[in-house]
Amino acid sequence: MEASRPLDAYSQIVAGVAERLTPKVASLRVPHGSGEGLGSGVVFTGDGFLLTNAHVVGRASGGTASFSDGTSVPFRVVGADPLSDLAVLRANGPTPEPAELGEADQLVVGQLVVAVGNPLGLAGSVTAGVVSALGRSLPARGRVIEDVIQTDAALNPGNSGGALADASAKVVGINTAVAGVGLGLAVPVNDTTRRIISALMRDGRVRRAYLGLAMTPGPVPAAWRERLGRKTGLLVAEVVAGGPAARAGLRKGDLLLTVAGKPVAVAQDLQRLMFSDAIGRPLSITVMRNGALVDVIAEPSELVAA
Repeated sequence: MEASRPLDAYSQIVAGVAERLTPKVASLRVPHGSGEGLGSGVVFTGDGFLLTNAHVVGRASGGTASFSDGTSVPFRVVGADPLSDLAVLRANGPTPEPAELGEADQLVVGQLVVAVGNPLGLAGSVTAGVVSALGRSLPARGRVIEDVIQTDAALNPGNSGGALADASAKVVGINTAVAGVGLGLAVPVNDTTRRIISALMRDGRVRRAYLGLAMTPGPVPAAWRERLGRKTGLLVAEVVAGGPAARAGLRKGDLLLTVAGKPVAVAQDLQRLMFSDAIGRPLSITVMRNGALVDVIAEPSELVAA
């Protein structure tokens, strides 16, 4: 019989991430009406706080978290933010050592990522792939989740709320949806989401300004690049009907260049402006439309939980 061969470099990385992260990702059971929902959650503090998706917990106040070592603990929902699809839970009992949060803004397209979760209730499942795209927008239940990571790591129902990690096992995203065959999405872990997580831990909610736009980075026409001193803006892929952006006259195909006088090129540029101090205040927006610059004034509303 042929002697066992050492793992190749790729397998060593994936196996190492799986070994470090699997104990720290819980399988969640959440009561919903007469039934029960499944999802995943990531331990991220030493005193029992977990990260998951807002859509995993819905309106539930708590549930049960089970870990790969066979232990289970009840948890309560500390707070949820539908716009980012993030929720913070607090375990009522001991939890494994926390995962280390990374920095999604340092990701590049083509980079190896590993997803750890509990698809279809199968605890401790691991898949691997690459970052397929960055800065995507995800329309969801009349809202838009901005700046998500697209990956080809296989995801299935129950993966939501699980970890998306880089090669050093740092959590760079929270898996949020299965958009289609071979396509997975994750909420990035970055400065903006850290601000959201802190607000959820402190106040149980995040007051968010809401425009109702789905956007993706788009090129500035070549004839305008030198004049504007930039190559990219934010291309409007969808305008939510009846939302503040729609009322302001923004349209699909508009290219956002500045918001509140500040240039925007990636979704996070706009997200940084969409917190409580922007609610109900006039917001100047400059877009390129049909080769011309157009100024509009939008008044962001407060995101209200569905």
